[in-house]
Amino acid sequence: MKLSVIICVYNEKGTILEILERVQSAELEPGWEKEIIIVDNFSTDGTRELLKTITAGNVRIVLQSRNLGKGNSIRTAIPLCTGDYTITQDADLEYHPRQYKALLLKALSEGLDAVYGSRVLGERRYHHYAVNYWGVRFLTFLTNLLFGSAFTDVATNYKLVRTALLQSLELHCCGFDLDFEISNKLALCTKKIAEVPIAFEPRTYGQGKKIHAADGLKALMVIMRNRLFG
Repeated sequence: MKLSVIICVYNEKGTILEILERVQSAELEPGWEKEIIIVDNFSTDGTRELLKTITAGNVRIVLQSRNLGKGNSIRTAIPLCTGDYTITQDADLEYHPRQYKALLLKALSEGLDAVYGSRVLGERRYHHYAVNYWGVRFLTFLTNLLFGSAFTDVATNYKLVRTALLQSLELHCCGFDLDFEISNKLALCTKKIAEVPIAFEPRTYGQGKKIHAADGLKALMVIMRNRLFG
């Protein structure tokens, strides 16, 4: 059995090797192995040069020819995944891969198609910025209202999805709005979705956080489009 890990990278020279080490060290269920697909979104800070030094046999590196957006990088990696389940991993240190095991155990024990790592279960406040926190809460509420789902955190990076199902979704978004498109389309095609609480270490914009208010507006448009047109 195999877990595919997609790592999207853009100008993360200071953290990419650390997050790769954490992914490699993360324990899974007995008998499971990992494949790691790193997609660099045309970094300009030296990240690409670091990626070229990686020689691990279970790591595949894709270098984009130009900056096409995080969502495009994820969509580039999805067809390359050969694992039974796939999970996305940011290249900063906000999410720790030691939590993979909890998501995978939940999926296997209950025969689920998807398990989300929720940053808000337990009523935690996980953002430095109130507008980010409440923005995600509103978009999660709207998703549940329109799609009949029961998410608590649609914007979480930790989405563990059965690979065959993930590859069957017709995904089009190229930015952070892909998180919402995946959630919308999963809600339309399966009810076998659950969440587990996860720890989260948010960074500030000064530390390199990349999501902005415009991304929230794009997410809103994706939610409405997917509801109206499927």
